[in-house]
Amino acid sequence: MLLRDDHGPVRVIRLNRPDKHNALNTELTRALLDELLAADADGSVRAVVLAGEGRSFCAGADITEFADLTPDNQDAVLRRAELTARTQLLPQQLSKPIVSVVWGNALGGGAGLAIGCDMMVVADDVRFGYPELKHSLVPAIVMTGLQRQIGRKLAFEMISHGTLLDADDLVRLGLANRRVSRDKALDTGIEIASKWSEPSSMAMAATKDLFYRVADLPVDQAMRAGRDVNAIMRGFRG
Repeated sequence: MLLRDDHGPVRVIRLNRPDKHNALNTELTRALLDELLAADADGSVRAVVLAGEGRSFCAGADITEFADLTPDNQDAVLRRAELTARTQLLPQQLSKPIVSVVWGNALGGGAGLAIGCDMMVVADDVRFGYPELKHSLVPAIVMTGLQRQIGRKLAFEMISHGTLLDADDLVRLGLANRRVSRDKALDTGIEIASKWSEPSSMAMAATKDLFYRVADLPVDQAMRAGRDVNAIMRGFRG
């Protein structure tokens, strides 16, 4: 379900259901959750690149599993929803930075996973969006991440119309950090991740943690959090 290879301190993780455009079934979602946690716990890994094998990054949830997720099977419904929510949230909870490398389809949960990473590289052929309503589904779990990335009016248009964004749109809106050709996308992601291995791992982890912690705090609380981290980190060397 996953391919993994290390480039020095950079771990590259690739979703590996290319015949399904890397759609997230339960098995792949669990494997991805476990692999990200393992990378975060591995002292030799300093940064992570997340990509997809084949023509797409990730086409979202594997809807073929939905036939079993019915009101009569409520425990399974809740377990799947919890697993999806944990996986969507996890990239920002890792202590190590992660960049998504996105080409082809990045739809629904795949789009949420891509923008949930700390940075995003997109190839020229990317198709990014949330088409759930076209299938009479609610983009429930991915909605939170999207609202925190772009303005509400555009976010609502995307989820209610199923609007698809291309590479130029993603860069213009600040959702993507780099636009490159498909053949350079993975190398660009590895280059970005390699730069993250240069500072001390402790300083990088503290920076990432504080960055997301202050994002939704009032200014005075955010400044106090920054002050506290500043004081703590000055007590360390290296």
